[in-house]
Amino acid sequence: MTMKLNDANLATLPDAIKRPTYDRSALKPGIVHIGVGNFHRAHQAWYLHRLLCLGLAHDWAIIGAGVRPYDEAMRAKLADQDYLTTLIALDPEGSEVDVIGSMIDYVPVEDGQGLLVHQMADPAIRIVSLTVTEGGYYIDPVTGQCDLSHPDLQHDATHPDHPKTAFGAIVRALKLRQDAHQKPFTCLSCDNLQGNGAILRQTIVGLARQSDAALADWIAENGAFPNSMVDCIVPATGPKEMDLALCLGVADTAPVTHENFRQWVIEDSFCAERPDWDKVGATFVTDVHDYEMQKIRLLNAGHQVIANSAEILGIATVSAAMQHDDIRALFRKITLQEIAPHVPHVPETSPNQYIDLVERRFSNPAIVDTIRRVAFDGSSRHPGFILPTVRDALAKGASVEGLALVQAAWARMCISVREDGSQITPNDPFWDALVAQAQAARDVPQRWLLQDHLYGDLADDPVFPKAFGKWLKMIYRDGIVAAIQLYVKGD
Repeated sequence: MTMKLNDANLATLPDAIKRPTYDRSALKPGIVHIGVGNFHRAHQAWYLHRLLCLGLAHDWAIIGAGVRPYDEAMRAKLADQDYLTTLIALDPEGSEVDVIGSMIDYVPVEDGQGLLVHQMADPAIRIVSLTVTEGGYYIDPVTGQCDLSHPDLQHDATHPDHPKTAFGAIVRALKLRQDAHQKPFTCLSCDNLQGNGAILRQTIVGLARQSDAALADWIAENGAFPNSMVDCIVPATGPKEMDLALCLGVADTAPVTHENFRQWVIEDSFCAERPDWDKVGATFVTDVHDYEMQKIRLLNAGHQVIANSAEILGIATVSAAMQHDDIRALFRKITLQEIAPHVPHVPETSPNQYIDLVERRFSNPAIVDTIRRVAFDGSSRHPGFILPTVRDALAKGASVEGLALVQAAWARMCISVREDGSQITPNDPFWDALVAQAQAARDVPQRWLLQDHLYGDLADDPVFPKAFGKWLKMIYRDGIVAAIQLYVKGD
């Protein structure tokens, strides 16, 4: 028998399902989180849930929020089940199921973000956190900073009381707190960006300065934007995941599956109080840089190393790609020989040890993480995860052969046809432009590198374009597997 997920039914869920051990009705909000996707609910919300189960942090409950029309659909699903989420940890040795209750409300999505602004202006809110994806920060790939000239942000600069974006809403809420002589809240990015807190600071302070210089100075002086590194593989939810929850005895319209691994490293720099997340496994440090570089350049970049080749071959999942001998060999050679030399050690984990960990996690057959998901938004992920290593390697005179092959595979994927002739459906916010450039590059490979917003001046480098052109021509002539085999063999 299955039970609908809500507060009333918690006590009657199957015994194998863990549930909140705290009184949810007594919780008070302390966090507004913008971008309530699967990752947030499997990661930050889980850490807080664990604290609540210890009898701590009962004034730190989460209020969810979003700024896009599609966020309203998630709000409606979660509201119908009292903002509870079923988390299913997938491991070859068996699943573990938790219902987490750390979210107690979700701000309705509306034009102008008035309700969200009002909620963030509440002095009880001490942290506003975000998971809006790396593509949601309007990053200029050349400067690595937020592009404040983007039309959405320009709208918020000229209409600060009626913002479109999460950043504009944050600026507006901080303005209300300044006017009320209240302290600002800490802005905590939980997205896969190196220096995510620094980027968020530049965005918020820079946006505020365009309409109110005094506000910008107040935020810069009194606010806090900790850098953080987050890690947990969390597949998208589809019919299979919902059926799995039903089989476990719970009717959840938005369950989340995830690997049995989490990591959260946070710069201990808050302008107000913070939960003691370190009591449930998070790590507070003075400098996150080395941790985030290791994760972004090995795990996130590792996804990009395998994803485009797998998509070209019609391989559906990450674990299936790792079972393909050539793709696995590609992953190991590139990460060990071309990325690891440019990644620092962190306490207790060398880059090579981290690569072994990532390989095991990617190979977990219980995690049905799709190639389509990890290949999505390559126009943000390649500049963010791969190209910084290319630039470091070129500066040191190190090899970029494999990294150039990865870029050639991306260009080949963007033709939108697999090697078996099947279609690759649009998988990037700028898909049409990528397809057009990929078609032009089929005859003149360097045309792909002329996308300045992605590659900057790499098209003028004496080494990288030559390697890229060689691999792209070979992929079209002999196929992706032949190119991978030649690279791995080292000829």
